[in-house]
Amino acid sequence: MFDILDKYKEQGHFFLTPEQDLQTVCNAPAGKSGVYVIYALKKGRVELIYIGHSGKIEKDGSISNRKEGISGLKDEIIKGQQFGKTPAHIAWKKQMTRENIEALNIYWYVTCDTGYTDCPEVLKRSLLRQHQDIFGVFPKWNKSV
Repeated sequence: MFDILDKYKEQGHFFLTPEQDLQTVCNAPAGKSGVYVIYALKKGRVELIYIGHSGKIEKDGSISNRKEGISGLKDEIIKGQQFGKTPAHIAWKKQMTRENIEALNIYWYVTCDTGYTDCPEVLKRSLLRQHQDIFGVFPKWNKSV
């Protein structure tokens, strides 16, 4: 669905089940900016449920991937706040249990490297709008742009 993400050379994905530790299975790079897309696997179906990012454009035009306690994709995926002020490594497990999700398939893309300097925040908004154009709504774990 998001062909624009294919251009990024540094990318990967991993699975998370409710029994696993996110900090152990996450293979996203630390200290690098980008976006991540989460798919839920439930009863043989796959649904895109969240689009996230780490990094933003600073006033001087540079891209920063640092905010308090977060220093890149890996930290954002593990420590980023979800469903209020709960770190993702706790919130996702609880939400997976609530929604009877068997596993999450988490894809990540480094959007700022030697080949590209695409702002993750802008790219996330573009992906959310594309999802909304196709399905009429944002992914269910995203509140808004």
